[in-house]
Amino acid sequence: MCSTTGLNLSHPLSFRTHHLKLLSSYTDSPPPSIIARKLIKESKLYGDFNRKIQIIDYAPLIQTLSKRRLPDIAHEIFIQTKSNNLLPNYRTLSALLLCFAENGFVLQASIILNEMLNSSFIPDLFVISKLISAYEKVGCFDEIAKITKEIGARHCKLVPVVYSLAVSCFGKNGQLKLMENTLEELDSKGMLLDSSTVKAIVRYYSVFGSLEKMEQAYGRVKKFGIVIDEEEIRAVLIAYLKQRKFYRMREFLSDVGLCRRNLGNLLWNSVLLSYAADFKMKSLQREFIRLLDTGFSPDVTSFNIRALAFSRMALFWDLHLTLEHMRRLNISPDLVTFGCVVDAYVDRRLARNLEFAYSRMNLDDSPVVLTDSLVFQLMGKGDFHLSSEAILEFSPRKKWSYRKLIEVYLKKKLRRDQIFWNY
Repeated sequence: MCSTTGLNLSHPLSFRTHHLKLLSSYTDSPPPSIIARKLIKESKLYGDFNRKIQIIDYAPLIQTLSKRRLPDIAHEIFIQTKSNNLLPNYRTLSALLLCFAENGFVLQASIILNEMLNSSFIPDLFVISKLISAYEKVGCFDEIAKITKEIGARHCKLVPVVYSLAVSCFGKNGQLKLMENTLEELDSKGMLLDSSTVKAIVRYYSVFGSLEKMEQAYGRVKKFGIVIDEEEIRAVLIAYLKQRKFYRMREFLSDVGLCRRNLGNLLWNSVLLSYAADFKMKSLQREFIRLLDTGFSPDVTSFNIRALAFSRMALFWDLHLTLEHMRRLNISPDLVTFGCVVDAYVDRRLARNLEFAYSRMNLDDSPVVLTDSLVFQLMGKGDFHLSSEAILEFSPRKKWSYRKLIEVYLKKKLRRDQIFWNY
């Protein structure tokens, strides 16, 4: 906090237990001005201060009023203390600023901020961060943009962090136009954002923007030599999958680098998924072989992507080979794998032949889903999978196995078919 030359040192404005009682007894009936006057009068600093200016600290009182949702009383205290030459110190101004912002008193908060910016006080990053969060909660995004400009114009050292906070706030709330304006202002100042915020911009565009904007943001990341992480990659993949832009998705995956081992099989599995969704079986098989040739080991998601395609195309022999391959690699099938087998046979009225497939699977394992959720974004969930999830959700304490789930499912199917034929 900056010095206050020519003014007395700050004093705390006491706020004892009986002041809380006073506040509780008066908030329901008297106007805020009377309550404020009472609180000031009860403080030990109350008196005739017309001859000299006192810098005082009544931040605890303001913070209490803020918690009790009484910003109007805080405003009255601020006005009355100033009229008595009691000037709030930095700590008190910060408390007032946040009290007003958190309670939707935008005009009063703006007045306090301008007073701070035009004085010798420099807002610290903690207060600015809390202020932006407060405005975000009440949806005052234009005020956040205004704050960012004002602080950027006066305090250059705060620009990178404040602009980063603003960009993150706008991005995660889908305020892309405000985010773009903030980025343009930052570019005009010749300053750069930190790498984590730059990567997050890709994620914001993938969720709320167009594919073109998302790809431009990714180009910006590449330009600065920044490598995006799993969270951003997943967001981009979901954006492509939702619009079924598989070719562009595969180009993106190649550009990111399919051999990045820190991401596990995420990139390769996404390539497999893009072919499985269009049932391009030759390309699917070719890419699976490429995955093996590059030294990666397929996981349960890799196999289930193929199993889903084989199941829906009724390619029983390929489905059995997939199960055999999983058994050789000691990869345990999950609920999705069982669903592929059950749905393939039941949909073609071959349920009595299920025993042939079961020989490669352990029916007494506890049900679990190990498949990457990206698969469900595009391929959805099979009938057995959905039915089993509902059973597990409504009877979580019962000890379920795949065997029991299949028995329940087959009984339901049989009952449904009987009802249909009775009609």
